[in-house]
Amino acid sequence: MSLYAIGDLHLSLGTDKPMDVFGGGWENYVEKIESGFSRLGPDDICVLCGDISWAMGLEESLEDFRFINTLPGRKIILKGNHDYWWNTAAKMTAFFTQNGIVNIEILHNNCYYYDGAAICGTRGWMSEGEDDTEHNKKIVAREASRLRASLQEAGDAAEKLCFFHYPPRFKNMVCRDFVDVMDEFGVKKCWYGHIHSNGHRFAVTGEVEGIDYRMISADYVDFIPQLIMA
Repeated sequence: MSLYAIGDLHLSLGTDKPMDVFGGGWENYVEKIESGFSRLGPDDICVLCGDISWAMGLEESLEDFRFINTLPGRKIILKGNHDYWWNTAAKMTAFFTQNGIVNIEILHNNCYYYDGAAICGTRGWMSEGEDDTEHNKKIVAREASRLRASLQEAGDAAEKLCFFHYPPRFKNMVCRDFVDVMDEFGVKKCWYGHIHSNGHRFAVTGEVEGIDYRMISADYVDFIPQLIMA
């Protein structure tokens, strides 16, 4: 059993917004996702770091989740900025159950475990130079609170792994609220998505102030889930 992660699948099987139109690496991306997941086994776990489906509601997302359900392994999902279908955990869990989707779980104010390590995280936020606005301050505070709740639930886990949709660091930007919470709980490893295309060159990867950052946007990792722990 191994732990993997990937972000930004941007599925559109029940809607008309396929990413193929952007060309480049996105051409035939659904087939690439299927091929990338083929290296996983039924007992593996994969964290999906947001922007999972372009659907506007749960019903519209059904074909995307049916596709994810066919991929090997158990999936743990967190919210991205384009996941407009996202609802309460209770409603999403009921929706999955009603539609025979059996290998998807929700990371939201909670955590999961893998071999003594805690899988924690939240969507995050990226204000892109507007940190001083009240709107952004409220969102950051809310997301930091959700991150803290996730890490608190991890208790005395030997290691706490953090997953975001938005990058806590990007170019010369840092969301200190998220970094401070990770520092408070002794987090040493962090994965994120959200960044595409030309933005890849500005991604922060490697260790910064004691935390190792890795970007796992699907088009950045060639649609191959990245091994976190084996």
